Amino acid sequence: MEIIRIPRVMQETSRGHLLHGRTVGLVPTMGALHEGHLSLVRMAREENAVAVVSIYINPVQFGPSEDLSKYPRDLEGDMEKLKREDVDVLFLPDDALMYPRGFSTYVDVRGLSERLCGAYRPGHFRGVATVVTKLLNIVSPIRTYFGQKDFQQTVIIRRLVKDLDMGTEIVVCPSLREENGLAMSSRNSYLTRKERNAASVIYRSLLQGSEAVKSGIIEVEVLKKLMMEQLTSEQVISEVQYCSVYSTETLDEIERIEGEALLALAVRIGNTRLIDNMLVTPGR
Repeated sequence: MEIIRIPRVMQETSRGHLLHGRTVGLVPTMGALHEGHLSLVRMAREENAVAVVSIYINPVQFGPSEDLSKYPRDLEGDMEKLKREDVDVLFLPDDALMYPRGFSTYVDVRGLSERLCGAYRPGHFRGVATVVTKLLNIVSPIRTYFGQKDFQQTVIIRRLVKDLDMGTEIVVCPSLREENGLAMSSRNSYLTRKERNAASVIYRSLLQGSEAVKSGIIEVEVLKKLMMEQLTSEQVISEVQYCSVYSTETLDEIERIEGEALLALAVRIGNTRLIDNMLVTPGR
């Protein structure tokens, strides 16, 4: 596995592969890799001649009161996992090279960025869109891989790629879950054993909504009530930031489900903020 830390070197390396007809797939991560990340890596390996994984904890997407300094880090463990997956290139830039002195250009995908998580994390998706733009310009991947758990992020990045005519295909892969249904996330490491067990209520809430849609219930207020009742039955949930049904394209909250829709929620368990979602279609 080749380790590259300098953006210019990564650009030249990727350009060399592309000039020789080798497709490049990128999996952008912030490290603390779990099986969900590795499923994206395997897809990138399967579909491309060259698999590139980036590990970069992007400071621009963290608010002043968020967990940048405490965000899980395990570079040595991450490198071992990536070697076992036969990753071709690990891109490991640092802040000084990603945001050098005088950096003043940011990418803002308006509208989509203010909904759902954006309402609770102002500026977050501006940081995400900026760093993803930089990574796509540096690596020039044919395909770029993200997990469905961060569904809003995937919608924003697809819009970004379309609006700016960027030549990469955004591939969204299914969320992987722990045995109790909790969506895999690096932030799960913050949870105590009791909190982790109780967090299964998040998945149960989504299943409750999904089963109701399958049974023919399409009124969002009814679905919202069912999911909220499930969530609030668990005392460990300290806050429900949002829990409803949304358009998969605009991320607007809808009133009735008429096609594919997104069940999505964000909660706090103790000091840990967790998100999850599920795609549903009436009758399926």
